[in-house]
Amino acid sequence: MDYQQTLNWLYARLPMFSRTGAAAYKPGLQTSHALDSYFRHPHKKFKSIHIGGTNGKGSTSHMIAAILQSQGYRTGLYTSPHLVDFRERIRIDGKMIDKEAVVDFVRKFRESGYEGNPSFFELTMMMAFDWFASQRVDYAVIEVGMGGRLDSTNIITPELAVITNISKDHTQFLGKTLVEIAREKAGIIKEGIPCVVGEAEGEIKEVFEERASEVGTTILFADTLKPLQRCEPIDDGGFDCSSPICGDFHCELGGDYQKKNINTVLTALYELRRIGIEIDDEAIRNGMANVCGLTGLAGRWMKVTDNPLTICDTGHNEAGLRYTMSQLDKTAKSKGGKKHIVIGFVADKAIDDIIGLLPKDATYYLTNASIPRALPAADLKTKFLEHGIEGKAFAGPKEAVEAARANAMPDDIIYIGGSTFIVADFLE
Repeated sequence: MDYQQTLNWLYARLPMFSRTGAAAYKPGLQTSHALDSYFRHPHKKFKSIHIGGTNGKGSTSHMIAAILQSQGYRTGLYTSPHLVDFRERIRIDGKMIDKEAVVDFVRKFRESGYEGNPSFFELTMMMAFDWFASQRVDYAVIEVGMGGRLDSTNIITPELAVITNISKDHTQFLGKTLVEIAREKAGIIKEGIPCVVGEAEGEIKEVFEERASEVGTTILFADTLKPLQRCEPIDDGGFDCSSPICGDFHCELGGDYQKKNINTVLTALYELRRIGIEIDDEAIRNGMANVCGLTGLAGRWMKVTDNPLTICDTGHNEAGLRYTMSQLDKTAKSKGGKKHIVIGFVADKAIDDIIGLLPKDATYYLTNASIPRALPAADLKTKFLEHGIEGKAFAGPKEAVEAARANAMPDDIIYIGGSTFIVADFLE
């Protein structure tokens, strides 16, 4: 099979949660352990950092990877989902996995006689680990797919575990309450492995403290330590920052929500240094200033065009959209223009709660992504009307964005989001 045939086989033969939802969800580590044994434990051939949480784990993973690269470490990065190219999930020093390596891995798997039935995520995770091992990376930054305790990535024994925050998402799998979700996320905290938590309070904080105590490890809370002392937005959309960790630095990632991610990353760096990993100040400054160029990160408060200013963002749950809608409102007020929102969701999202966060004074272009899991635009229009918000339905993001651009004045702002897959279709 060539590369495209290989991708078609992966998508057709293996369930992929991001496209099909609950039908693809397979909790538990049995298959991951079996695959790991079959491929001779590739994750034991490199050191890793495990990143979980509800929001911000992608940005946090990319920032840490960029800093490790800047220090000169050969750095693997495994994240999900991808936006445009499947190979975005698996990178070394920012370079996507070779197409030939994808083909070879799948061929090896198909010809192996392996009798298990791994999910898309389990198999692509093992592809990443196998690639990282064969290319002899020094460190791999591994993003949790969903949850933590039963996520297939949880077979690794990292140098550090990072949990960004807890909010409601995937409640049909992880639990209905924040405490239940926190217990699942806390499952990546392991014996003797230090942990950093970005933000937690009350019962959520107690969940993490109890888990750390159970397994006998240390835990730091970034929102208590607060190593980010100054973080001021600048015209290019990034931030000028200062921290006792590394002095003054620039972070190119925009969006107010990144302030908490930066604080989490700085705390993680403090811990990595404490356990003996060399990371100098200049590596931190270079990594933060060049995250996107070094790692290929896209879709985080990403400016696409000016006049009208067009922003896309992959924030897709209640907590993530709360931040982006606040940022959108501030940006629109500073420009003195109107808001045009191109938006769509997956069908299993708690849409009623999310719609309540959306501004009433915007023009809405309702659409759906090109995946089976997408909520049809017509159904979304009905949902909006139930909340007293009118919007026009469009067949896809391309048509919706074209309509928004036709209606927008130069001082207006167009926002594209609601779902990672809306952003993916738009960028593609």
